[in-house]
Amino acid sequence: MARLLWLMAALGAAALAPAGAASDVEAPDALARSVTDEVLKILRSDKEVQAGNNKRVVEVIETRIAPHFEFTSMTRLAMGRNWSRASAEQRKTLTQEFRALLVRTYTSAFTQYRNQAIDYRPVRLAPGDTDVVVRSTIRQSGGQPVAVDYRMEKTGAGWKVYDVKIEGISLVENYRNTFNSEVQKGGVDGLIKSLSEKNRSALAPLEAEAK
Repeated sequence: MARLLWLMAALGAAALAPAGAASDVEAPDALARSVTDEVLKILRSDKEVQAGNNKRVVEVIETRIAPHFEFTSMTRLAMGRNWSRASAEQRKTLTQEFRALLVRTYTSAFTQYRNQAIDYRPVRLAPGDTDVVVRSTIRQSGGQPVAVDYRMEKTGAGWKVYDVKIEGISLVENYRNTFNSEVQKGGVDGLIKSLSEKNRSALAPLEAEAK
């Protein structure tokens, strides 16, 4: 179930990707619908993805999804009050490690794709708005629909996702207790070390597969 939820988040984040200059005029929900079709087409037709080729899955995530996350904002939210305790260099490293953590989590989730479909609700976007929630419903064959909300902020590079809520539960904030526990035990550097070790351990199978 956890992997399915992460897959939903990944699909939605990909769907919210800006499409070049159109991101300046096209509403986030309209972008979501148009790009969703492209991403789902890849998942349904790419034989390597369907076969569980992790290298190909990572490529899809890195090119179609990761560029459209605001990882610094996500890391700041996950850190909570501990963000202020981190130096500029620690914040940079934490963001890199958290990004790696999310990418490998999505890699696992993508291999579980089973023809889920996404419906989006219209977004009321006023001129000057820089923060918006795009609400969607994930429809699963033989299962109950799941409500998924995407928090987005407008940056110099367009709209980017900084949090995902599934049935009201924030995926980013779910990390807060874990991060806080690590900081209490070993400080910010302890958290960085823990994330780094987990990412290196998870990367080993991918590197072996690529050889």
